[in-house]
Amino acid sequence: MIKIAHHVLYAHPLPEGHRFPMLKYELIPEQLLHEGTISPEHLFEPETLSEDIILQTHDGGYWAALRDLQLAPAAQRRIGFPLTAQLVEREIRIAQGTIDCALFALQFEIAFNVAGGTHHAGRFWGEGFCLLNDQAIAANYLLNNNLANRILIIDLDVHQGNGTAEIFDQEPRVFTFSMHGDKNFPFRKERSDLDIPLADGTGDQEYLDILGKTLPCLLEEHQPDFVFYLSGVDVLATDKLGKLSLSAEGCKERDRMVLQFCKDQQLPVQVSMGGGYSPEIRHIVDAHCNTFRLAVDLFS
Repeated sequence: MIKIAHHVLYAHPLPEGHRFPMLKYELIPEQLLHEGTISPEHLFEPETLSEDIILQTHDGGYWAALRDLQLAPAAQRRIGFPLTAQLVEREIRIAQGTIDCALFALQFEIAFNVAGGTHHAGRFWGEGFCLLNDQAIAANYLLNNNLANRILIIDLDVHQGNGTAEIFDQEPRVFTFSMHGDKNFPFRKERSDLDIPLADGTGDQEYLDILGKTLPCLLEEHQPDFVFYLSGVDVLATDKLGKLSLSAEGCKERDRMVLQFCKDQQLPVQVSMGGGYSPEIRHIVDAHCNTFRLAVDLFS
């Protein structure tokens, strides 16, 4: 059974400019339920994450300032949200959801977090609407509890997973792979184990050719036993921030390639949804829903 973490995301006010993209977190499960792709039993709401698990990934001083709402103004501007207790709680529920999904993936092959993909958060900082790094926290949880030995993080959001790269820069058991827009945020990149920067305007054929050649190499080089996949849909040509030119079908084929890779290699995979900023919300929701639809076809 495919399990899906979803969250109540509107318990706190957000600035006007941030409300639209966050609508997708409610609309995705609603659409999947409406069309019959999933049923209510597939959905669960995570609890809050314990502090000791957060501190396995994030610096204690940073976490204390975040928890106590004492981040300096410059650090809050780097995050992009005004800091509130509700926002911090949302982040720790998202991170717990990704841990829960990782555990479900070990049992059911694949599990999804409707939110997550907070890959700009590093050990000591939050950035780009990311306060805590959900997949990094979950990866460390698996390692520290001897539930995985070698982890591969496939980050195909249009923005580099700079926080994830920084967190695992000295951890040989985690291989970080990011394929992203070269001239896009963050403008100061960290070094992943493998970075593939793409030129503005990169389309379906070039993108999929590169990905198809890379996935087998990742398996050969790292020999993972667990995969985290960040499936941002800000690679779409319709995305107002992405600068790449993938079609909806190209984005769907990208997801099919990654999920088929995991299925063929019998690798459990946790999927976090990541970014998507197309002006029409239906483009964002449908592209994300395609990822779920593919998983149902491949893993059911």
